[in-house]
Parts: sequence; C-alpha cells; structure tokens
Amino acid sequence: MSENVEKIKCLIIGSGPAGYTAAIYAARADMKPIMYTGMQMGGQLTTTTEVDNFPGYAEGTDGPAMMEDLKKQAERFGTEVRFGLATKVELNPEIGGKHKVIVDETKEIEAATVIISTGATAKYLGLESEMRLIGGGVSACATCDGFFYKGQDVVVVGAGDTAAEEATYLANICRKVTILVRKDYMKASKAMQHRVNKTKNIEVLYNTEVDEVLGTNVVEGVRAVNNLTKEKFNIDVTGVFIAIGHTPNSELFKGVLEMDETGYLITKGKTTKTNMPGVFAAGDIQDKEYRQAVTAAGTGCMAALDAERYLGALE
Repeated sequence: MSENVEKIKCLIIGSGPAGYTAAIYAARADMKPIMYTGMQMGGQLTTTTEVDNFPGYAEGTDGPAMMEDLKKQAERFGTEVRFGLATKVELNPEIGGKHKVIVDETKEIEAATVIISTGATAKYLGLESEMRLIGGGVSACATCDGFFYKGQDVVVVGAGDTAAEEATYLANICRKVTILVRKDYMKASKAMQHRVNKTKNIEVLYNTEVDEVLGTNVVEGVRAVNNLTKEKFNIDVTGVFIAIGHTPNSELFKGVLEMDETGYLITKGKTTKTNMPGVFAAGDIQDKEYRQAVTAAGTGCMAALDAERYLGALE
C-alpha cells in the first residue's frame, strides 16, 4: 500500500456545507483539495426536503439540490470529489509533518493539511414510522424546519435543554407545542424549565413516549403511550421534532484529537485548529451550539483559510 501513496496538499474528509465551502476556498487558493464525501454525500442536509434559511436562495431550495449546487461550485474551481470513507488516520504531531489517511481500508493518502467536516448525526427514536417520515414532518431541527409549521400543532420529543429550547422556539411559531418526556421529570436546566412552564401554548406530558408516528406520506399525528399505565392515545399534529441529541462523527479520531466528553472536536479559540498542526475541524463535528448550514459553511471557509495560512508559514 505504501508504494502507491498519493501525496496532496489538502484532504477534506466529509462533505456537507462545511466540507464543500472549505473545498471552494481551498481550490481557489490553489491547494488542489481532494474530498472524500463519506457514505452520506452532502451530509445531514440531504435528508431535509426544504431549506428556506440559507442566504442566496430567495425562493428557497431543498437540501439535496443545495448540496449538488455546492458540489458543482467546488468542482468548478478544481476540487476532486470522491465517494469514499476514511477508515484510519495517522496524524503527525510535528509542524510540517505529513498526515496519513487510509480510505476504504486500501487507499493511502499523505496530506500536508487535513480538514475534518464529518458532521454530527441526529439521534432518532428508531421507529419505522418515524424514519419513513423524516422530511415529511419528522425533523431533528426546529430552527431549520419550524417555519413550515406556522400556526400548526407539533410535538417535541426530549427532556433536556435542547428539547426545551426547541419547544420554546416553536411556541413562537406554532399554535400548540406538546413535549413528550419519557421520565417523570425534565433533565433541562431550571432556567429552561421555567421558560417552558411560563409559555402558555406548551404542554408537557411526563412518562410519555412515542409509540408510532401516524401518516402515510406526511405526519398526521402521533400515537403516544403512557409508560406507567400503558394507555395509548393519539395526538393530532403535523410536525414531530426529535430533540434527544446528536452524535458527532468523530470515532475515527478518538485518542488522536482532543474532543469533549460527548465527542465533539475541540478547536483553538476562534480558529478551526485542532491540537494537531495542519489538522482543522469545521461544521457540526466541532459545533454543538448552532448546527446550522450557514454556520457550518462559515467554519468551512475558516478551515480553508487556516490551512492556507499554515502552509504559507511553512514556506
């Protein structure tokens, strides 16, 4: 394998708004980036049917179309986009050292800089009906999709700060928000619980879980179950927001790059620099606060600029 090592200036691992934006900037800086998309080309946004909050799309667009636009733009400047999965990394702690990345367990890349944009995966309940209706009324992002449910009734599933934040955000848009909490208490901070309790159009149902999401092509309701009494009942809603957290796609870098207790990569200050020289992180892999396409794109730009400056300092 070492006899056929491909030596490049810039390797981008993962696609999506962060990866594609990094590719656009890196290509324009003549870094000749090569991107490996991962198994979900375009990232999480490819599961979103409508995107109305990304600048430049006056009439809105859909996630897959937007990712295709970004891909074409990156390719127009010379990015080589490849479908493949990074399966092993050997990162060099020396300034100017080369980083080795194995793709699909066979292809070896030696890169002067690496931009990681592998994102985070939203956690779902795992129900067949829920998975079938993702993009048809089931969402994991209220700030992304809440606008489409203006004046309607929705359900939020979760008990932590994220669920409380999503519910209070939706309460400003929707007619009624019902929070389903699996236990007899919320895990959210007291401040967030006070906000929920003070919001008149939010109802919290404790010891309640989703038994099934109702609807054929779009959400028409939820069949809920009280996990103490086993009583089942229907809630008429058009939207179901799953707010039980995200899992950063950082398994490949455990023990190599600094990350927090939940697996998000840690970057230095206001940069995208990781603890390894020449390795940068952009998008949801290092951002658990905002998780928006536009903020991911912004950090993708930053990562490419940081990588360009890193290479410039070596000359």
